[in-house]
Amino acid sequence: TRIGKDMVIAVKEGGPHPDTNSRLRQVMQNAKSANMPKDNVLRAIKKASDKDTANYEEMSLEGYAIHGIAIFVDCATNNNNRTVADVRSYFSKCEGALGTNGSLEFIFNRKGVFTLHASNVSIDVEELEMELIDAGLEELEISEEEMTIYCDYTEFNNIQTKLEGLNIEIVNSELQRIPNNLKKI
Repeated sequence: TRIGKDMVIAVKEGGPHPDTNSRLRQVMQNAKSANMPKDNVLRAIKKASDKDTANYEEMSLEGYAIHGIAIFVDCATNNNNRTVADVRSYFSKCEGALGTNGSLEFIFNRKGVFTLHASNVSIDVEELEMELIDAGLEELEISEEEMTIYCDYTEFNNIQTKLEGLNIEIVNSELQRIPNNLKKI
């Protein structure tokens, strides 16, 4: 259901063609990783192209939880007023406060994050790193089972295109807000 709604948002935002819509390409890759059948993906894109489909808008809300913990709430909604009221009530119930838009931007860096299975990468790690540096790679973390690639959010499409060109299967790709500092609670 979540992937279907992400497809609706991506199609409404950039059109039904994955060649020209990088966001749709990202959602399709995540659907493939979640073992969503191709027929369901195509049906969701067709349904999202229909004019009668509900328009979901993405919005980010910012606030502080108890102990001064900064929180970003990224959500998709078809009713902004209801969503803001609901999120504000949850912040209040948990002794937090909803802030104004832009009040927490300086605390987080926006990054593109790609996760790959290490076993699926057929080329040498150093060679892969050199290829991705040209596309905008900032950091590459390697563990026994997976590789995590970090890039600036403006380079997201370049990294995704480069990985697809190298025939490397992407397990997950998303834009994340990475905090500049962490607090122990």
